[in-house]
Amino acid sequence: MQSKQDTYREGSISLGGAIAMGTGVMIGAGIFALTGQVAQLAGPLFPLAFIAGAVVTSFSAYSYIRMSNKWPSSGGIAMILQKCYGPGAIAGGAALLMALSMVIAESLVARTFATYVLRPFDIEGGPLVPALAVAVIVFAFLVNIAGNRSVGLFSLIMAAIKIGGIALFGIAALWSSGFAFAPASETSQSYGLTGFIASTALAILAFKGFTTITNSGAEITEPNRNVGRAIMFSIGICVVVYLLVAYGVGSSLTIEEIISARDYSLAQAAQPALGQTGFILTVILAAVATASGVLASVFAVSRMLAMLTDMEMIPHSHFGMPGPIQRHTLVYTVVIAATLAVLFDLGRIASLGAFFYLVMDMIIHWGVFRYRRADVGAFGIVLLTALALDAIVLAAFTVMKLQSDPMIVLYAAVGMIAVFAFERVYLSQWVAPQVAHAHAHAHAHAHGD
Repeated sequence: MQSKQDTYREGSISLGGAIAMGTGVMIGAGIFALTGQVAQLAGPLFPLAFIAGAVVTSFSAYSYIRMSNKWPSSGGIAMILQKCYGPGAIAGGAALLMALSMVIAESLVARTFATYVLRPFDIEGGPLVPALAVAVIVFAFLVNIAGNRSVGLFSLIMAAIKIGGIALFGIAALWSSGFAFAPASETSQSYGLTGFIASTALAILAFKGFTTITNSGAEITEPNRNVGRAIMFSIGICVVVYLLVAYGVGSSLTIEEIISARDYSLAQAAQPALGQTGFILTVILAAVATASGVLASVFAVSRMLAMLTDMEMIPHSHFGMPGPIQRHTLVYTVVIAATLAVLFDLGRIASLGAFFYLVMDMIIHWGVFRYRRADVGAFGIVLLTALALDAIVLAAFTVMKLQSDPMIVLYAAVGMIAVFAFERVYLSQWVAPQVAHAHAHAHAHAHGD
């Protein structure tokens, strides 16, 4: 049985390692699963949706960076929430939403893995998709049990292959189209402003991997400087890669083609540009990227759940399993992700993730603004801008989904209500403000404000 010291090693992740981890998680899901989903909502403007997503994410990252610089921890988001709201149901519920949105991302990427791997055999849908998705989740579980170092090294190698390969794909596709940057659309269908803003919600999912870096705060070398740097570098690298891909896909497929092939749009786009070989290489690249994405996210979620258990924000049952808590949370993570991968298709999994993530993000910005702004030296206007951007995107996304798939809005709402109700019953109070305020006053006196 491992002790806690074995799994958390301070300074075990370099700045480069942290950037690789962040981009690894982001590029796994974002680009393969979401390019088509984003195009479906944004139409010909879809490459710009990724820029909008990056802008919103950069504002969002401000809260996390400020908090992590002050209190680097491997609890990351759970720690931020607890510092803001105290150990009550709001912090517990929002942390659980974050954990769930990470599990959802995991099943999204696992399903994407399956759709790409089955492309060369012309298999769409059917029982093989969920079966393969579950298989890759189980594989990630086994690698994770092998321990921390294998995850770090594997992520670095995978990130290099992925980023290089995807960038090459984008450049090759653009090259073959003579650098025609305008995605063609044959229909006169108008994609309105609401659609564009709503597509930003999915584009944000393509960047939310930056939270993986926050969650490993304590293990990054010189965390007070490097957490923020790693986050901004990761977002920057991803913007470049996403734009290359979005324009690459857009230059070789019409909007209609992208939408009809939305679950495997990259492989589809590779065919006219790079022929059958390119198509197969893209499928292999997608398999590598998504498998490593699942790997990194299984690690991150189990970490987060173990932290919540340590903080006594969620109940814990061993179900008779031996070993440390993080191994149990690994098992829970894998079971939930596998269940989602079986029950929902890609579009729905992505939507569910967007709802959970945006709500959690807003709770964090409000908490930092309301309780911790002075402690961490954050500008209120930046926090409120981040909050407003999230709110606008969430509203547009909800409106679009109510028109196209009202059930998923219901599932998301029921899920969120259930999470907060459960935490409220378990923790018996919404906020524990006296702790926060007592702490804030002590802090103010210590600094002689």
